[in-house]
Amino acid sequence: MLPTVSGAIAQITELVLGVLLAPLLTSWVNMCRAWMQNRSAPPLLTPYRVLAKLFQKEPVLAHNASPLFRITPYILFGCMCLATAIVPSLGTNLPFNAAADAIALVGLFALARVFMSLAAMDVGTAFGSLGARREMMVGFLAEPALLIVLFTASLISHTTSLSTTVEKLAGMELVIYPSLAFAGVAFTMVSLAENARIPVDNPATHLELTMIHDAMMLEYSGRLLALAEWAASLKLFVYSCIGIALFVPFGISDGGNWTGLLLAVPVLVAKLAVGGFLLALIETMSAKMRVFRAPEFLGAAFLLAVLAMLIHLLLEN
Repeated sequence: MLPTVSGAIAQITELVLGVLLAPLLTSWVNMCRAWMQNRSAPPLLTPYRVLAKLFQKEPVLAHNASPLFRITPYILFGCMCLATAIVPSLGTNLPFNAAADAIALVGLFALARVFMSLAAMDVGTAFGSLGARREMMVGFLAEPALLIVLFTASLISHTTSLSTTVEKLAGMELVIYPSLAFAGVAFTMVSLAENARIPVDNPATHLELTMIHDAMMLEYSGRLLALAEWAASLKLFVYSCIGIALFVPFGISDGGNWTGLLLAVPVLVAKLAVGGFLLALIETMSAKMRVFRAPEFLGAAFLLAVLAMLIHLLLEN
């Protein structure tokens, strides 16, 4: 089989696997969180049944909803699928992995956020506009911190290409780098905020005044709501894969052979299971903070990311 053909097949396999595993990861986090809180855990396949029901229903739209409101779920899902293809979760030497770098990846997150915020304000409801303003505040503070984290890893490999960075990090000796330690803490804080998790947001809340992400989706229903929910699960999956690629890159194949890619699948599933358990543990041990404390939380993440970059420039060069 030609290298380009085999690479394309491997890339499609990685993308399909990410799209299918994303709802399962969200369900696993919810299940672990329920166990830790001594509650009855929902079945692991619940998100798939919910998505199947929503896709069978026709969306009910407000009479003043514009075309922007209708196409936003498709844009969200498309952006998250592209991000899933860019992040080297199974292999590094794949066609889409080299098509974009870390800056383009953050740009995809920003594009999805802008469309979601505009759609939330499009209908003119109070809670949608409130959630959109809060979402833009979180994004305004979280994206610079995420960029600095990615730049810290890029300084080690001397490139912003995620594939090259992961290859460089995976090939290094097992040494604790202080810069990566600080960057890992900053990335965890940013990931919690970007995925609407405790302590910044509570994905299980039904109180509109405290919601951020869910407040923007109150007007969606049917298949549009299903796409938006699926995109949210994909975003959590992508952030998990970014953390795996940067901080625990062992097990990721170079993409040159099918054996390495096949072996990388169970390794990825195991890493996601451990990461989901740790996320549930963090949420269980934390309390949701007030919305006005979110800038302080993300400001601390940005300072840690800058400190990681400075440590690398001053001590590790």
